[in-house]
Amino acid sequence: MPDGSRRRSARPTVVLAAGCVLLPLSVLAAVTIGSADLPPYDVLRVVAGHLGAGPADTVSPLRDSIVWDLRLPRVLLAALVGAGLAVCGTVLQALTRNPLADPYLLGVSSGASTGAVAVLVLGAGSGSLALPTGAFAGALTAFGCVLVLLGRSLGGTTKVVLAGVMVSQLFSALTSLTVLWAGDAEQTRSVTFWLMGSLAPATWTSVTVCAGAAAAVLLLCLARADTLDAFTFGREAASALGVEVRRTERVLYTGTAVLAGALVSAGGAIGFVGLLVPHAARFLVGARHRVLLPVGALLGSAFLVWADTAARTLFSPQEMPVGVLTALLGVPAFAVLLRRRVSAP
Repeated sequence: MPDGSRRRSARPTVVLAAGCVLLPLSVLAAVTIGSADLPPYDVLRVVAGHLGAGPADTVSPLRDSIVWDLRLPRVLLAALVGAGLAVCGTVLQALTRNPLADPYLLGVSSGASTGAVAVLVLGAGSGSLALPTGAFAGALTAFGCVLVLLGRSLGGTTKVVLAGVMVSQLFSALTSLTVLWAGDAEQTRSVTFWLMGSLAPATWTSVTVCAGAAAAVLLLCLARADTLDAFTFGREAASALGVEVRRTERVLYTGTAVLAGALVSAGGAIGFVGLLVPHAARFLVGARHRVLLPVGALLGSAFLVWADTAARTLFSPQEMPVGVLTALLGVPAFAVLLRRRVSAP
């Protein structure tokens, strides 16, 4: 094998191994950063104590609470949300053959926003789980509307995109109407902050839910990695290669919609991660989904961990919603991507 071909074939393995090493280090570093900086050794002792791998009283109760109750759940949730959004974006870009597709293509973000607003403004439900439950229910309702519009055959990718746009507009209008109807300044502030995307409400419950959803959908997509490779050539080409197109589309659309709904219910609508990270991963390792999916998940995790760390520390004691920061970083990158696509022959 020529040296150039050997280097190209080894590159995905090197990138994947580097990601597996750098992501835990990023999580550890992010937990140490904040208004009260902590040494990494204290973070490791707190984690070891709670996992039963070391004495539980080696760190002060205050530091233990900062690490275990506040920072670690938030950093882990950022990693999971980043990974999940990247996986959803990768799959939807393959299914639709649209490089501008993102995890919110199927209307789940707008539906989740309506569900969350119903809880915050109308008081539909109570308790700490009311908001994520309402957001998840809204996301699934929006996806159900998309399925109704598409019918049993789903149709082509253009029909999927149009159905998603219509449902998104409908639920965005419902969200605006609900906020306007409430007319309360404090509730409007809470709604606006949630809609911009924030990981501040992270809990171990939300971490567990997102971890389960992300792992299940990632495994589902990895099992169909070869099928996704076929979809990059179009529905007709995939069908000619023996792929059950309609069944595969139903399974993957449903899986990505459920995962996106779970992620939005935990952290709000965080834009551009699922749009841009898949392109960065393709640049690094190529378009084969068996490697692209895990690399994209690692890259999305690391990106959102550091984006959220910056969002909560750059303007301390004020906190910027992480969705605002990802938009500020993503818009220029999106402009470059769009310019390259328009100028391509």
